[in-house]
Amino acid sequence: MADKKKNPVTEGKKSFNWPDKIFGAAVLILSILVFLIIAYPLWFIIIASISNSNMVNLGKVTFMPKDIRFYGYQQIMDDARIWMGYANTILYVVAGTILNMAVTMPAAYALSRRNFKARNKVMFYFVFTMFFSGGLVPLYMTVSSLGLISTKTILIIFVAVNTYNLIIARTFIENSIPEDLYEAAVLDGCSHFNYFVKVVLPLSKAVISVLILYYAVFHWNDFFNALLFNSNAKNAPLQIILREILLLNQAFSSGVGGVQGGYAQGAADQVKYAVIIVSTLPILCVYPFIQKYFEKGVMIGAVKG
Repeated sequence: MADKKKNPVTEGKKSFNWPDKIFGAAVLILSILVFLIIAYPLWFIIIASISNSNMVNLGKVTFMPKDIRFYGYQQIMDDARIWMGYANTILYVVAGTILNMAVTMPAAYALSRRNFKARNKVMFYFVFTMFFSGGLVPLYMTVSSLGLISTKTILIIFVAVNTYNLIIARTFIENSIPEDLYEAAVLDGCSHFNYFVKVVLPLSKAVISVLILYYAVFHWNDFFNALLFNSNAKNAPLQIILREILLLNQAFSSGVGGVQGGYAQGAADQVKYAVIIVSTLPILCVYPFIQKYFEKGVMIGAVKG
């Protein structure tokens, strides 16, 4: 029987596929490990927030909750201020993000135009603020002189534009939208405003989604500015109220001794875990809806400045 001729192309593919398969398996295993490293702490906080705090402290809670209790969430929800904090924070997130985008995108478009002769100088002023500032005391004095202390306005307009986000948006518009579109629009009699609204914004959905997420997370987590500029309890965001609830429980546990002190400390720990979940859950619920845009737009600006 005649020997079958070996196909060098097929043999080459087989020998070449093994390294690819090994590499793919290694990447898959590494990805799973990274996912577990990132996801487990969050999962532990979730199960610890509804487990008996004594079992958590003894290390008996690892993968599943034990002796389920909702004391931490009950302490948070029983505080009437929590809903006021949610309402204030949602207001700051929505209004602040709208203002951020209303400033960032037009500024990014203007700075992306190569025929704007002063764009490098203007960009320098923006970038300068990333590395240097007047300091905390002059900032507070400026806000105070404007009459914005303890008002909701300051928590909305503060950091109206983030320079890093501005650079991302400018780079996207400059590198991802062809100049030919602008030339064609000009031939049709389109103004800069119409071109920006009808062409640039629809083609910038990816970067807009990323910037909305960045700005929304900033406003949601904004704690220091509220602590610095606001002394009115009615304007307090969620983070400030959760902090006060947490400190109140910790102070109570510190003032109780003996066996009761141990129970009080355990209750304070459960409140601590519940505070983390309450403060992060809304953002975690929003993220999946813009994930497809986030994956596309998050690397924008990494190639050219």
